[in-house]
Amino acid sequence: MNQTDWLHVTRREAPLVVSIPHAGTIIPADIEARLVSRWLARKDADWWLEQLYAFADGLGATVVRTGVSRTVIDVNRDPSGVSLYPGQATTGLCPVDTFDGEPLYRPSQDPDAAEIAARRASFFDPYHASLQAELDRLVARHGKVVLYDAHSIRSRAPRLFDGELPQFNIGTNSGAACDPGLTRAVEAACDATGLSRVTNGRFKGGWITRHYGQPERGVHAVQMELACHGYIDEPAELTPDTWPTPFQVTRAAPLRTALADVLKACLAFANSA
Repeated sequence: MNQTDWLHVTRREAPLVVSIPHAGTIIPADIEARLVSRWLARKDADWWLEQLYAFADGLGATVVRTGVSRTVIDVNRDPSGVSLYPGQATTGLCPVDTFDGEPLYRPSQDPDAAEIAARRASFFDPYHASLQAELDRLVARHGKVVLYDAHSIRSRAPRLFDGELPQFNIGTNSGAACDPGLTRAVEAACDATGLSRVTNGRFKGGWITRHYGQPERGVHAVQMELACHGYIDEPAELTPDTWPTPFQVTRAAPLRTALADVLKACLAFANSA
């Protein structure tokens, strides 16, 4: 697979980088042949985020996105294999089950250590090389940059969290990944919508937020995990016939407006003294 087939970088000049690590659906044929089903392997994608955040380019934000499915490799996990949420259910660098605990691979077909290393070299490392290069470029130009890591998930996933997820889930690695001023700015933009919001709740930021968020070096990172019912219809039961529901611009418009305000708040922070 050619790198340009799956790694998408839209380079702009504002002090804002938007990372979209989980919206991809590409699965190489040799991996897909060992999976239980194509639908199951794509079930937990962050559906349609590239469409939802299409406005980011107009704000001058650089966007780094992988088209590869998280089932192949999750570029938001610690490459060492250390759990980001010890004691809680989560998925690994090369997931072997869904958020609901369903096995992704047919019996005896899980990737071994050598295959995981090969996938890391093919997909994880190039994604992060590109992300690091864009951050370095913009820090050199501006001195201070915001890395906004964009995610979404079903509002109910009992294996991962209890009850219904708030609309906006802000993660800053419990405050370590960014200046408190950025946290307050993002919170204020979310709270202005009147929709539910939590900061550093179930989702405190994945490896991208934790690894790159180094305020002392000019990179302020924040993860935004959205409950996806804010922009697409979320069926009561997920089946190949009901999920994913299509992206509709009119349906997504109110949340997209709110997210534009969030990114503008990130830019205002990055441009402040």
